[in-house]
Amino acid sequence: NFAIIAHIDHGKSTLADRFLEITKTIEKSKITEQFLDQNPISRKRGITIKLAPVKMEYQGYILNLIDTPGHMDFSYEVSRTLAACEGAIILVDATQGIQAQTMAHFNAARKENLFLIPAINKIDLPTAKAEEVARDIEEIFGFKKEDIFYVSAKTGEGVGELLKEVIKKIPPPQGNENLRALIFDAEYDEHRGVVAFVRVMDGEIKKRDKIQFFQTNVKAEALEIGIFCPFLTPREDLKMGEIGYIITGVKDIRLVRVGDTITSLELKAQAPRLKPLAGYEDPKPMVFFGVYPKEQKDLPLLKEALSKLSLNDASLSISTEYSEFLGTGFRVGFLGLLHAEIVKERLKEEEGIEPLLTLPRVLYKKAENEEILEPYMKLTIYTPVSFLGSIMTVCQKKKGSLINLEYHKNSAILHYDIPYSMFIRGLASDLKSVSSGFATLDYEISEYKKADLTLLEILINDTSVDVLSEFVYSDEVEYLAREKVGKLKEIIPRQQFRQVIQAKARGRIVARCEISPFRKDVLQKLYGGDRTRKDKLLEKQKKGKSKLFGKSKVYLPQEALLPLISKNLDSK
Repeated sequence: NFAIIAHIDHGKSTLADRFLEITKTIEKSKITEQFLDQNPISRKRGITIKLAPVKMEYQGYILNLIDTPGHMDFSYEVSRTLAACEGAIILVDATQGIQAQTMAHFNAARKENLFLIPAINKIDLPTAKAEEVARDIEEIFGFKKEDIFYVSAKTGEGVGELLKEVIKKIPPPQGNENLRALIFDAEYDEHRGVVAFVRVMDGEIKKRDKIQFFQTNVKAEALEIGIFCPFLTPREDLKMGEIGYIITGVKDIRLVRVGDTITSLELKAQAPRLKPLAGYEDPKPMVFFGVYPKEQKDLPLLKEALSKLSLNDASLSISTEYSEFLGTGFRVGFLGLLHAEIVKERLKEEEGIEPLLTLPRVLYKKAENEEILEPYMKLTIYTPVSFLGSIMTVCQKKKGSLINLEYHKNSAILHYDIPYSMFIRGLASDLKSVSSGFATLDYEISEYKKADLTLLEILINDTSVDVLSEFVYSDEVEYLAREKVGKLKEIIPRQQFRQVIQAKARGRIVARCEISPFRKDVLQKLYGGDRTRKDKLLEKQKKGKSKLFGKSKVYLPQEALLPLISKNLDSK
């Protein structure tokens, strides 16, 4: 059982294609590019967003391969995969070298005590720097030069030798006769319920066996079991060490938790002290958006669509919320900005719904002394040395504290402690910009720390606009207040009455501007005459507009709000 781990776009899925071809798991004529990425959005974007297992047979050996995502938003998928494997191929792009996610996945695999095989991919490209990358792999990861494989997943060069090394070096699974199976993924089938992806650690499971889930204590029957070839292929049993699936008819995906252990009902009753396998923490959503229908009549459709998505994506958290300006909607928690963008795209592609997403927010906590705490992350940045100064300047502006700096020839690795909220304020795009796209980053949430935050409210005609109010750093209040007020003045349409836009913080107005009203020419019908007649008409108009200002309701079209509340998703 092995996985392919690498930074995003280093060729994992293409290498998996070559393995399928060599082992004749799929006929060569039927293999399409990135065959295991069956998700249409995954294929459209050219990136893996969901782990994909497949069983292969080669030279008398059974090989279970799990292809993994490379983006940092989906690193939890990689950790789940590694728990189900004995080894992994760590793949490095010959043109780009070691990147941030390469290091993150390497460290995760080391924690699981997996046997690792280093391989350099894309050696067929004219810009490949295979020897230089090999020296970096030796220096940073500690591999010997003779252990490194050179392959081209595109042409197939060196792939056969790499597969033979997997058979030779990655150890076979070991276990005992008492059934314990680890759930490393799950998906929802509309007709058959939850399909649990499992690795049988101990014992074996047969069709129609009575089973029990450790965490939820749910008792069920294995209605169907099977393997991935790579599509679901039914079988009569799954033996120790095998990777496959179990369908029990359970309709609620929350009852089949990823990381839970399955055992036999009989064994659980006979051995109450039987311990579950070491699982992993549930992925915790870190970025929260308000998700609203563009028209309130579409609310039931949006609710149903989000419910459907949550059946296949247990990392989504969904709760109902209300906005004075947008009506009823949902507060949805995501793993990161890419995760949010993919869910938004799935809503459009699969359900035909284009929702409105409000300002992204992180989850703050309140301490006992009423202080506000915010989440921090340990940020790792891998960059060429030439961009080091610019990278450090950006991180300093984003309130980062440098923990460690390592040099490796022409590259540097920076470790920062930095507020997670900086991610939704364009940290990733800023780092890419100042490094001409060469810097790569990875992060993990560390702890909550005290934050000097102030609630910045936006008021229009003395009415607070809830969807634009947010917590900001106290030293940025005035700058952000002026920026928001100025942008609103540009995008809010003029009315028959005066509109006053204000930004309020700490009980005082910190920025203000006005949108002047349309003015009807009330003097048009006059043809000369006494000046007092003109003055009376102008005074009457003035009083009428004052009356309108007092009685008017704030009108904010969604088209005007969109540039302000949706900008962050597109600037990940």
